[in-house]
Amino acid sequence: MIDHRLIEAAVRLRDDCDAYADRIVEDGLVDCVYNPLRYAWDIHETYLRMAAIGAAETILLGMNPGPHGMGQMGIPFAATSMVRDVLGISSVPVDQPRRLHPKRPVEGLEWKREEVSGTRLWGLLAEKYGDSSRILSKVFLLNHCPLMLLQGERGTNVTPDKISGDTMRDLLLRCDEHLREVVGILGVKRVIGVGAFATKRAKAALLSEDIDIDSCWHPSPASPLANRNGGADWRDNVGAVLPD
Repeated sequence: MIDHRLIEAAVRLRDDCDAYADRIVEDGLVDCVYNPLRYAWDIHETYLRMAAIGAAETILLGMNPGPHGMGQMGIPFAATSMVRDVLGISSVPVDQPRRLHPKRPVEGLEWKREEVSGTRLWGLLAEKYGDSSRILSKVFLLNHCPLMLLQGERGTNVTPDKISGDTMRDLLLRCDEHLREVVGILGVKRVIGVGAFATKRAKAALLSEDIDIDSCWHPSPASPLANRNGGADWRDNVGAVLPD
């Protein structure tokens, strides 16, 4: 069964990432690391079971969790309203990170601040495809790296492309391996990198695979491209590469 294989692959990644998280902090690369595959596992597993039924042949690949999205709810590009209203997931509790940063509380589905990237992306998917079953029959959203990396007193979210060193290299190679596993399990034919980093990792991880690699702009409000013309240009850019 696809769902069992997806879940087993995610469990292996989750467990391996706990060790990488410890190494990253020990190496002084960041101050604190969250593994939402661990503390938000119940929500993530629910999402995987839904995605397994859809069995999409296209992956939308993000980079890593944000503090208001996957960092709260364990789903790539999550946003509170999108998880509730589009995916229909509610009343699933989350635990807490092994080490909680005082500026980065975790409230799961009760989190009140919307993740703008998530509302944009899942909102666009809902407009194009309709309900969650239809969306997940077309695309499977996956973050290349499942760890949220926090630095400093404010708990600044640091993206993997900003960190170097052997431990980060090893982590990203393990994430490449997971991407290949998911591609094999779902029989994926195409990967769309959401942003330059995700596209680069997809190309490297799938170099020897017969997989089409495309790219689209990231929906982050920090990106001028995402905000251009009130977001209309971003919508056109992403819409042009989404499957029919």
